[in-house]
Amino acid sequence: MSRKILIVEDEPNMGRGLKDNLEFEGYNVALAADGAAGLKMILSEHFDLILLDVMMPEMSGFDVCRKAREKGIMAPIVILTAKGEELDKVLGLELGADDYITKPFSLRELLARIKAILRRGAAMSEARETDEHRIGRLTVNFSSFTAHDLTGPIKMSHKEFAILNYLLQHKNEIISRHDLLENVWGYEESPTTRTVDNFIVKLRHKIEDDPNVPRIILTVHGTGYKLLH
Repeated sequence: MSRKILIVEDEPNMGRGLKDNLEFEGYNVALAADGAAGLKMILSEHFDLILLDVMMPEMSGFDVCRKAREKGIMAPIVILTAKGEELDKVLGLELGADDYITKPFSLRELLARIKAILRRGAAMSEARETDEHRIGRLTVNFSSFTAHDLTGPIKMSHKEFAILNYLLQHKNEIISRHDLLENVWGYEESPTTRTVDNFIVKLRHKIEDDPNVPRIILTVHGTGYKLLH
């Protein structure tokens, strides 16, 4: 069965061009012409991946991303933005996006990003539904993308699950920020190590008894991080 992708893009030529090219690659593609229509489709249909433009009238891509995550939508989201500022990229990732790509971009680059994200998602889903891991205060199920502690369910973004899963696969090893960016985000070059640090801080607040004195995800100064398990 072909993977289903939603494109939310208010520029007609861009939207149709992306749709035609992705369909040529074998994907099942739906198109929404603005943020409000896109959010309605996201909440009513299943998609394997969402391409989301940022600059749209009425409802921005950032708002769509935030509202989708608040409603528990876990499908990977790739932000399409004409803005190159690091702050905008970091904001999108912190709102729950899995990746971003800055316009103008090549079709080859976009297809590579899409394939990498779908491949990582499939790898995470291969685990059994009953496969749970206790990491610090959390009990995490990487198949169902659920987590809970003694107080109840804990909300985590798709990217947080991916980072934690990668650290767990390499438990007790030193993992550099570049390794995380390349293997979780899929970049050949590190766009910003601040992105990694921000996500680690968020994970520590959910995992550690005292996030200011971490005992599970340790910082290896000048290198990266190590998950003790």
